Amino acid sequence: MLTATMSFARDYMIYSIVQEIPMGEPNETIKKNFYINMGKQQGVNKGTTLDVYRTVHRVDPYATKKRYNYKIKVGQLKVVHSEENAAIGAMETVQNEADDALLEIENLMIGDEVSVNIN
Repeated sequence: MLTATMSFARDYMIYSIVQEIPMGEPNETIKKNFYINMGKQQGVNKGTTLDVYRTVHRVDPYATKKRYNYKIKVGQLKVVHSEENAAIGAMETVQNEADDALLEIENLMIGDEVSVNIN
């Protein structure tokens, strides 16, 4: 008897963020850790660059009332620690150029999707 196995695409995302407490110093840089539900089993090791995307939903209120989903690149993370199915990333870049899409929150946030950068 043959058994077919199916693999389903899994959503990998930022599920938690931890940051240093701001001390009010001038030009202070606050470090953040981004916790991701993908790790060594998915090919993510220390030094791997991850692209971060946000899905934005909008409804066309006129003719069709159709909902449109836009997957917009928000930035990149660099993995600083990786385990079997989880990793910790640090901010590498945030998309905030004048010609980038306008986002309500212009920073990485919980729920943003991640994928391995293959460039």
